Amino acid sequence: MLYAANTRHNITRECQRIMNYIHNRKNWPKLTWSQERLAGQLAGVRHRQGRLIGRMEGLGFSLRSEAVLQTLTEDVLKSSEIEGEKLDKDQVRSSIARRLGLDIGGLIPVDRHVEGVVEMMLDATGRFADPLTEERLFSWHSALFPTGRSGMTKIAVGRWRDDQSDPMQVVSGPIGREKVYYQAPEAKRVSKEMSAFLKWFNGPQSIDPVLAAGLAHLWFVTIHPFEDGNGRIARAIADMALARSENSTQRFYSMSAQIRLERNAYYDMLGKTQKSGLDITPWLEWFLGCLDRAIDGAEHILAGIFHKAHFWEAQTQKPFNERQRAVINRLFDGFEGKLTSSKWAKLAKCSQDTALRDIDDLVKRGVLLKEPGGGRSTSYALANDG
Repeated sequence: MLYAANTRHNITRECQRIMNYIHNRKNWPKLTWSQERLAGQLAGVRHRQGRLIGRMEGLGFSLRSEAVLQTLTEDVLKSSEIEGEKLDKDQVRSSIARRLGLDIGGLIPVDRHVEGVVEMMLDATGRFADPLTEERLFSWHSALFPTGRSGMTKIAVGRWRDDQSDPMQVVSGPIGREKVYYQAPEAKRVSKEMSAFLKWFNGPQSIDPVLAAGLAHLWFVTIHPFEDGNGRIARAIADMALARSENSTQRFYSMSAQIRLERNAYYDMLGKTQKSGLDITPWLEWFLGCLDRAIDGAEHILAGIFHKAHFWEAQTQKPFNERQRAVINRLFDGFEGKLTSSKWAKLAKCSQDTALRDIDDLVKRGVLLKEPGGGRSTSYALANDG
């Protein structure tokens, strides 16, 4: 497993080697890249990005809102998973729906940690045109760690890391046998480094905004200004820059979901870039490729939304009670695991007998199919022709 962390144990032999990380290069942070090498790939990604936005604008409000809700839910879940943290999908979805004013039914109580992660993401994309300031970043960090702890460890929250966290490293492997991917600048440099980053991010851009998103992600994660949460905030900043590139608060693809699928390649590329020169062309090529594949992922979300819409259109004249509608929608939205009568009862907040009556009715009508197995293990799925 790969993870971003600060280490307070004895520095390993690998860390003791003098390595000329990118942030120690003479002209840092004057990063360069080959416009010629990136031109074709960038044009292709920008074309697909524009086509996706155009398709979404042609949808009705309801379908577009559903796409945004699913995309943001995936973004929040997968960004946390990259760091080894699994959030409750129902809580994330409820938090986003509530904040966006979407009526999805069955909203549930949400843990304050989940609320904090959602709040950060929606602030980044919903207020993409606003300046990114120290205070705003401190607010994001505080939202990520409402208890002042990362797991069992107390950390500095809502402020830059201090020398107690040095050396700040991105590592993999168990303690004592780590592989160090790179080591961030010393804490005493963070304030100055972040001032330079924020001045650039908020200033007039002379490069394509999508390239700016890739550059911002790399630059921020290189500085690693906080004790924890740097990866999630870096991805939120990238999403903020991508929202600027589209001039839209609505998200229809998830970079975090794609990075989660490519987590090993993501960390490998970060590590190689940190140990290379100031030419970051390979990083930007990887970032553009990842974005292109994220747009592919949006097609999967769209297909599911259209399937769901077509199902309800076909069932317009048929009666469904509220419990049945709620659970069927959950199946379309990506229900994890097998649907059993006990899970139905829990989801619909009803008795086991009522759940069985609801299910039997849908099986007889051909909406649900009984899967192989029997007794208490009997499970159900949507019929293929539903």
